[in-house]
Amino acid sequence: MSLTFGPIPSRRFGMSLGIDLSPDSKQCNFDCLYCELKPASTVSNQTSSPKVSDVINEVKQSLVNHPNINVITLTANGEPTLYPYLDELVDELDNIKGDIKTLILSNAGNIYKQEIQQTLKKIDIVKLSLDCVSSKCFKKLDRTNNEVDCTKIVDGMISFRKIYDKELVCELLIVKDLNDNDEEIMLLNDAFTKIQPNRIDIGTIDRPPAYNVQPVSFEVLSYIANKFTNLSVNIAHKNRPKQIQSFNQDEIVGLLTMRPLTKDDIDNTFDNNSKNILNSLVKNQVISVINSGGVEFYKFVGK
Repeated sequence: MSLTFGPIPSRRFGMSLGIDLSPDSKQCNFDCLYCELKPASTVSNQTSSPKVSDVINEVKQSLVNHPNINVITLTANGEPTLYPYLDELVDELDNIKGDIKTLILSNAGNIYKQEIQQTLKKIDIVKLSLDCVSSKCFKKLDRTNNEVDCTKIVDGMISFRKIYDKELVCELLIVKDLNDNDEEIMLLNDAFTKIQPNRIDIGTIDRPPAYNVQPVSFEVLSYIANKFTNLSVNIAHKNRPKQIQSFNQDEIVGLLTMRPLTKDDIDNTFDNNSKNILNSLVKNQVISVINSGGVEFYKFVGK
């Protein structure tokens, strides 16, 4: 039974060593329609968990074999915050990781619990999923365990942000005819505005899902991203089209005032002259370039 996997090259985080905290079976408090794992009944606690010492021993060996690791990623065949020894494991990883960052990929189903917040507070990068705000959408799309209080998740993310000053990334996965409507998007925009993550990754289904649900197009993702005001949004789409256009200085400032754009946004939208204007704005400190979890954003800072 292997508890670690990789390292795997990640465009956002560099070389990532994964830790699987549920190696034997899927153990999750969600049964999302789009999950790439097989359908399984939801659980509120893990019934099978690896020992912290076993995890640490495998990580130590991986660090010897692969000295170029940039991030240690806590994940699971399910939800990593269900791992009963997570707090102890994070402390032990801190003792051996050196300059390597820790990252957790969580569905946020437990984020309103104080003990979970205190553990996640010690992790260098926290990535939380938020696909819906309304309870109706949550129960239909994310299919949460009965013990998960969907009404507390957004408030839990807001309160966590108040005590967490490191890298907070939110992930939003859009599914056709489920959470792509304007009403849900308005609720999500309001929630993200209150949470204030460093970055929002927005995407859709690109691997075979557990259930019969469909992805949306890049155009729909772009439409939704543009509904999010004054937030750093990264659109992840494997078949992203190039839509090269020409922008003058005022148009560029207007775009970046409404929403920071990623380097990929610029490369897929701006012609060479527009890029030259943008570079001049950066040089004159009208536009700043910020790095959020490995993704570069161009952001308006003022004249």
